[in-house]
Amino acid sequence: MSKTRHGVVVGSFPMAARSKFEPHRHRWHQLAWASQGVVVVETPGGTWVLPPLRALWIPGGVPHTTGAHDSAVLRSPYLRPETCPIDWAEPTVINVPPLLRELIVHLAEPDLPDAARARAEAVVYDLLEPVAPARPVNVPLPADERALRVARALIADPADGRTLEGWGREVGASGRTLARIFLTETGMSFGRWRVQVRLVAALGHLAAGVPVTTVAHRVGYGTSSAFGAVFRQAFGESPASYFRVT
Repeated sequence: MSKTRHGVVVGSFPMAARSKFEPHRHRWHQLAWASQGVVVVETPGGTWVLPPLRALWIPGGVPHTTGAHDSAVLRSPYLRPETCPIDWAEPTVINVPPLLRELIVHLAEPDLPDAARARAEAVVYDLLEPVAPARPVNVPLPADERALRVARALIADPADGRTLEGWGREVGASGRTLARIFLTETGMSFGRWRVQVRLVAALGHLAAGVPVTTVAHRVGYGTSSAFGAVFRQAFGESPASYFRVT
């Protein structure tokens, strides 16, 4: 990208289910966008789940990890900082309406004339508008090996409802010890941490179009109303409306 004279360069990366680009950073700003499927972007500020109608602005220099919920196609515009009129300092979610989607595809054409490219780039900048509210979910991992085993098991199966005492019998630690470790090493109680894990999993399912009631059961809630209450407390809106374009 550093050798091109263009202001916007589009990269296309097919991704298998559960695949991931390990932590990295770019000098250019990036719009992490899936033209197909759902991508999950992890930044120091939290985790973002993005269906095709949403993209994440990642400022140049911000470390991030990008993964696929199921199979997906990551088609990301990279924006040259020197010519981009937008300078948001933090990761920011934007809507991807049909016009922006088509412009990204248009700019991916390798033989696009310079004049046409310049016009398309100018419109892309005009279409970048933040979504409000759009909050990340933070799921830090504990370093302690015993707590880490619990954390990884719950990420794999968020519906597992075992108590810390039950987990302790499996990993060789008391429930009180595990509670202390989670609080010290993640900055939140085990219960709060598990809610965050369930929300990340739920966002992936919702973004993929899974019905709310099914999502609630998949992530460990007995009823859709209980799940909806937790979701609304975290994000300020219902699960059904969260991914609706506004």
